[in-house]
Parts: sequence; C-alpha cells; structure tokens
Amino acid sequence: MAARMAVSSLLSRCLHASPKILRPSLLPKVRARGAAAAITQRFSTAAAIEDPLAPPVKVNYTQLLIDGKFVDSASGKTFPTLDPRTGEVIAHVQEGDAEDINRAVRAARKAFDEGPWPRMTAYERSRILLRFADLLDKHNDELAALETWDNGKPYEQAANIEIPMCSRLMRYYAGWADKIHGLIVPADGPHHVQVLHEPIGVAGQIIPWNFPLLMFAWKVGPALATGNTIVLKSAEQTPLTAFFAAKLLHEAGLPDGVLNVVSGYGPTAGAALASHMDVDKLAFTGSTDTGMIVQELAARSNLKPVTLELGGKSPFIIMDDADVDQAVELAHFALFFNQGQCCCAGSRTFVHESVYDEFVEKAKARALKRVVGDPFKKGVEQGPQIDDEQFNKVLRYIRSGVDSGATLVTGGDRAGSKGFYIQPTIFSDVKDNMAIAQDEIFGPVQSILKFKDLNEVIQRANASKYGLAAGVFTNNIDTANTLMRALRVGTVWINCFDTFDAAIPFGGYKMSGVGREKGIDSLKNYLQVKAVVSPLKNAAWL
Repeated sequence: MAARMAVSSLLSRCLHASPKILRPSLLPKVRARGAAAAITQRFSTAAAIEDPLAPPVKVNYTQLLIDGKFVDSASGKTFPTLDPRTGEVIAHVQEGDAEDINRAVRAARKAFDEGPWPRMTAYERSRILLRFADLLDKHNDELAALETWDNGKPYEQAANIEIPMCSRLMRYYAGWADKIHGLIVPADGPHHVQVLHEPIGVAGQIIPWNFPLLMFAWKVGPALATGNTIVLKSAEQTPLTAFFAAKLLHEAGLPDGVLNVVSGYGPTAGAALASHMDVDKLAFTGSTDTGMIVQELAARSNLKPVTLELGGKSPFIIMDDADVDQAVELAHFALFFNQGQCCCAGSRTFVHESVYDEFVEKAKARALKRVVGDPFKKGVEQGPQIDDEQFNKVLRYIRSGVDSGATLVTGGDRAGSKGFYIQPTIFSDVKDNMAIAQDEIFGPVQSILKFKDLNEVIQRANASKYGLAAGVFTNNIDTANTLMRALRVGTVWINCFDTFDAAIPFGGYKMSGVGREKGIDSLKNYLQVKAVVSPLKNAAWL
C-alpha cells in the first residue's frame, strides 16, 4: 500500500507541479508561417539539445539470454541501438532470428515440463518475485539511466515514476502467486467436481519501445506468478533494459530457462515467436496493424490464445463547466507525456464551444513553456522521439494537418538540429475527417476540436476504430456518469489522466486490443481452466 501511495504521489506531483518546479520558462521567438496562415513559435532549446550530457551508466548486457546464459545469436549478427538525442550508436546488440527463438522456446519448454518452476510452491515463487522487486529498487538509478539513454524519455520520469512502478507491479503479482486457486462445484447428481486453474505453459511475449521496462513488468509479472515460462522479444529500438532486468531476476533466484530474452526484429524474431508451434500463449503490445499480423500468425500456427494491447486515439472531453486552467494543464499532460508516445494519449481534445477560444490560447501558452531538451538534464519535460522513422512520421502528420486546413497554433517543426526532437505542436479548428483526428500519430501533436452538446461529443468520441481510453473533465457528476457509461473504451479517467495502478486493469475496446493487462484480469491470460469430475459412492452430502 505504501508503494502504491508513493507512485500515485509521484504521478500527482508530475501532473500538478508548479511551473517553478517542472516548467522553467523558455523565451520563444516568433515567426510568421504564411503557408499555414498561422503563427509558429520557435523554442530556445538549442543549448539543451545540442550539448547532451554523458549518461551516468554503462552498457553491460548486449547478448541474448537463453536458458540462464548470455549467448551470441546463432547467426552472429548484431544490430545497433541508437541514442535518440543524437542518432549515434550506443551499443551493438545480438540480433536474434528464428533459430534463436527456437533455442529459447526449447529452453522454456524444458523448464516448464521438467524444471522446478511450475512445481515450486507458490510461496517460493512469490519470494523470488519479491527479491526481484528489491533488486529493481536497488538498481533504480542505473535502470532509469539506461532507459533514458536508449529511449529518450526524461530521466526524472524514468527514475521517479516508471522504475518504482515496475517494482510495485512485481510486489503486486508476488502477492497473487499463492492466492490463485480453483473451486469445488456442486453438480446435479452424485459427482465430485473440481475446477482447476493451471499454468498455460510457454508464454511468448512481445513488448514495445515506448515504455520498455514497464511493459516488461506488465508481461512478465503475471506470467511468472501463475507458474509459466517465458520467451520475451524486446523492441529492436530499446533492447537494453530487458537484459538488465532479466539478469536481476536470475540474481533473485529464478531458475534457468524460465525467462528467455531475445532481441531482434519483428519480421524475423517476432514472426517466429508468434507462429511457433510450441508456444502455448502469446501477448503483444504495439500498433494495431502489427497486432493484426501477430494474431493471424498465432491463429495459422497452433491457434494459441493471444492478448493484444494496441493503439488508440483517445478523446479528452472538456465540458463547459470546467475550470479552464486546470483543464489545460491536464489535457497538456494527457497528450505530451512521454513525448506523445503513449497508446492512450488524449490525442483528440474535445472542448465545449463556450470555452474553446480561451482554452486554445491557454493551451498555446502552456505548450510554449514546455521544456524540450536533453532528457538527462533536470527540469526537462520532453526528450526526443524514439528514432528517425517516428520523427519523420510525426512531421508528415504535422504537414498533413496544415494541408487539410487545420490552424497551426504553435510548434510544427523540429527542435534543434541534432537528434529526433520535435516542438510541442498544437492544431485548432480540427475536423473529424482529418488524418490528425483519426490516426494514431504517437508524437507531441495536440488536436483541439470544438463541440456543442453532450450527445454530439459522445457520438463523435465513439466514431473511431479505437477504444483504448478517454478523459472527462467536468464538475457535474451527472455529466460524468453519462459519459463514463456511453464512451466505448477500456478506461475512462474523470478529472485525471494516465492514473495507473498495479490493480487497475488496462486494455481496449474495438481495434485497441483483446484482453486486459494488470490487475486480477491479467492473471486469467496465463491460466487454463480444467474441470475434473469423479463419481461419488454413498455420499453423505451433495
């Protein structure tokens, strides 16, 4: 409970901190942008971007982890992982492919069929997960620095929020390990009926690059707590912290072969894992397009069950009774957090027409105060995008917004000349049929849309192929209750956003995914249900 309160407090401080703490002011330069008929602000962040700090951590693990040992890939190939601040190589990492997935699956299968992990008492499994959580706390700063270096997210975010969330998740699942049990079910006749909950076997897991270590914890925690073995493929953009964390898990006492980590590319290692005939279950977090491929591969192989946590285009609805200053701050956080690289980002900001103009002006002022720079520097709120592919994708969407007639309020260009930094960007006068209002941009681009009444905004908010999350900002409990039931999404945050907890399930409706992460629901992803029926002779009771 104390850990949960600590994480919640950290989130609250990041969300509501005063400008003096987290938002040192920037001095913008103004330049007319004729093509957009708008004013774009130039951010004076060049010094913070052009002179990156040396990361306070070393890279110690770049090999695949298979059967408890760090090994080279079968092919001997490596690939570079890059520093998003500069585009320079951090390290060369072993490139796993189908043969390495085969090796890892064999190790995981042997560990499940013959090893001690599923036969260990649930209490012993719990103790290993608790020791792992302690080691995460012990190495918090190293893990955070490695995450920032490989991903580009602010160090303060990684160190104060994300790594503590990982250890909290592990303690949560450690608590569940010895509380998973079956049932005795009464039958209509003289039979003894047991319902058993059994580990599913070898779990394949594919994690994304936007929250590498947090997604590692979301996946690994419930799978281990329920007695399964794992083959995990890390994202090729951010492979480093998964190796480090897996090493710590083995240090905590995890038997060899229970967790195997393979770094590599989606079309090779990822596809091999998704289609492997000896993998019993698959869990994937990433884009909707890739999720569809993963599900098809799983179905065409051995029909393994798949959980998918996919994309989103989440509405953030600001009603006419809202405190505009608070709404601006929360909407800003909902979109720009983690460089906008968040599947549940509040990327469609719906604002009631009576407060729309005021909101747009204040949203612009807040964006201009956002500190963009080297994520290792204190007070920086926004680091670079993950790589050049994502960087160019975001800039293409910005051009699309301008070309489609939206008003570019601020931003709209790269920040600095080195690395993958993009200015915090805001569009107003956005229409539902524009690409920036329909597609998942995954970057620091806020689209502000105007609405007139409750029924209209419900219809428009639901008119999306996605259904991951939504935000509601109102002082009216009746309005909040109406929206929370009407919105077809997996999570509704009322007067808050991105409030995560180990016990809160997370997942989407529609094309935002299948199944749930975190909470008790995530345990069901890794359990089989078996009914055992036997006759009763001369039963004293039924």
